[in-house]
Amino acid sequence: MSRIERYEAPDEALASLPGDPAAHEEPALARKPRFQPGLLTSWLFLLLMAGWALAPGLFAFHDPLAGIPAQKLRPPSIEHLFGTDQLGRDLYARVVHGAALSLQATALAVAVGLAIGSAIGLLAGFVRGWVDVLTMRILDAMMAVPGLLTSLAVIVVLGFGTINVAIAVGISAVATFARIMRADVLRATTSPVIEAAVIMGAGRWHMLARHVIPHSLGSVVALAALEFASAILAVSALSFLGFGAAPPQPEWGSLIATGRNYMVVAPWLTVAPGLVIMLCMLSANRISQSMDRNLS
Repeated sequence: MSRIERYEAPDEALASLPGDPAAHEEPALARKPRFQPGLLTSWLFLLLMAGWALAPGLFAFHDPLAGIPAQKLRPPSIEHLFGTDQLGRDLYARVVHGAALSLQATALAVAVGLAIGSAIGLLAGFVRGWVDVLTMRILDAMMAVPGLLTSLAVIVVLGFGTINVAIAVGISAVATFARIMRADVLRATTSPVIEAAVIMGAGRWHMLARHVIPHSLGSVVALAALEFASAILAVSALSFLGFGAAPPQPEWGSLIATGRNYMVVAPWLTVAPGLVIMLCMLSANRISQSMDRNLS
């Protein structure tokens, strides 16, 4: 047999080797699921937010852009659940329709950070050597700068707008995703099952796709849920500063920015969208904790 030819170990044999995390997992039937009302409430609230973002017309029947001057600054009531703003526009309708821009920007930001950061972390942890050293020094420099300042720098280059805000927030989260992915890849590549696969002659690409990536995604997926909460706050903060969609398009951050001028006479203009943002963050954090326990 030529020295170029190598034995490709069957997946079943590798999966049964000592040290394989899958071999020590507790059977799914032996686990006792517990009812967690907080987790269920978090999922239901985020599903409601998704409904607001995808089909706002099913949840709000007022026009978010048309106002009635005679009804300006009305307090919350049955007709106007969140009250009205300074132009007589229904605040509940504006918050519901604002979910489309705010949550779509948040989802895009998390997707950008997850895709780019995971690819960088996978490359650094699997290749190692000077690639790993250089990558880590760049990531250290990125993490030394606050995320909001990084986002502002990217916006200066790209310009204003909801899409640019999402890209900027996603780029600021790349370093966090990359470091977590690199750590999981390093742990996976030094496990006994990977060392056994190398001894048996498993190819690098086969080993990467079959063993390294599946055992490195748990923490990154849980981090994506956690970063979703941070991205909501970052997107809203940049919108509050005026870098998001142009008026009169509603965004959660811009709604708070407008309502701060009427804090004394109409506090609901800031309280209502602020509570929605806070509940979204708390729900995403709760789901992230659950995912971290189940996937890690």
